[in-house]
Amino acid sequence: MLIVDDSALIRTVLRDVIGGMDGFEVIGTASNGREAIDAVKALRPGIVTLDVEMPELDGLATLAAIMRDSPCAVVMLSGAETKGGVDLTLRALELGAVDFVRKSGVSGGEQGAIGGRLRAALLAAAATNVEAVSRSTGEFKSIGGRPVRTKPAPGAPARVVVAIAASTGGPRALTDVVTGLPADFDAAVLVVQHMPRGFTEGLARRLAQVTPLAVVEARDGDLVTQGKVFLAPGGSHMRVVAGHDGGHVTLDDGPTIWGVRPAADPLFVSVAQLYGDASVGVVLTGMGRDGSLGLMAIREAGGGAIVQDEASSAVYGMPREALATAGADRTVAPLGVAAAASELLARQRVLK
Repeated sequence: MLIVDDSALIRTVLRDVIGGMDGFEVIGTASNGREAIDAVKALRPGIVTLDVEMPELDGLATLAAIMRDSPCAVVMLSGAETKGGVDLTLRALELGAVDFVRKSGVSGGEQGAIGGRLRAALLAAAATNVEAVSRSTGEFKSIGGRPVRTKPAPGAPARVVVAIAASTGGPRALTDVVTGLPADFDAAVLVVQHMPRGFTEGLARRLAQVTPLAVVEARDGDLVTQGKVFLAPGGSHMRVVAGHDGGHVTLDDGPTIWGVRPAADPLFVSVAQLYGDASVGVVLTGMGRDGSLGLMAIREAGGGAIVQDEASSAVYGMPREALATAGADRTVAPLGVAAAASELLARQRVLK
């Protein structure tokens, strides 16, 4: 493993933290992006921890060079406390970084503040399909001036729902998914992306740039409306409940499930209960098994199931578990999710 950070203190702390973890070994350090690029070529590390903001050559430019010339699993270290810092971190995920870890507490030598989160990110990095990540790396493209078809009536309660679970590698997969959603999509899309507080709002902003649909960080009590994408806020579980005018979002800060909050299983189970066969569950790339039991609940309620294929998954843990537990109606890459969901929902309408 290679550690890249312009702070000598943080390099030392990270070396100590990682040195105490079984299964990981630090083989080198670099203090800036140019050193990092040379070190990656010379040492061929399996994993790189890379500071987002550095002088001379920043983390984004360094990451782009690494993924182009010497692809490997990269975990970003983010000191993001501002909107600009969050956007830089999310941009790094779009460029091919596997995950990110906040640097909060590291500069003070508080190893416990970063150890658990860093270990989880490194385990995900170790399980990463680097070929899939590097193959799908590309420029972020907003919808710009593309023609947009007529949108669904604003504010109309959704009669059908697509629920999506994503974790490691999820932001890039979600970009592909929402890019494929047509402007006249008449379902609501409910998304759980494993991500901490402060970042899901930024992810919603970025996803909104690649789709004509509205994309929002969900708020407690939101009416679930057609043609809109609702992203669970970091740190809160999201479910749907019945109201007099349709489904509504409910949020809570209850205990973590599968070690995460938000978790997808509570959302999927509530979608199965409220929308039944008028729903489709989607499990995308990620570590662990979140979403597998919820996907089974959706299938048992008569809804459809889509699982990301192994070849396109950054980490195939969640999709593998979902297939083993619930099976799937379709197994596709993220760019094929929109068409598959539309097909499954249309099939349900014909059967009614």
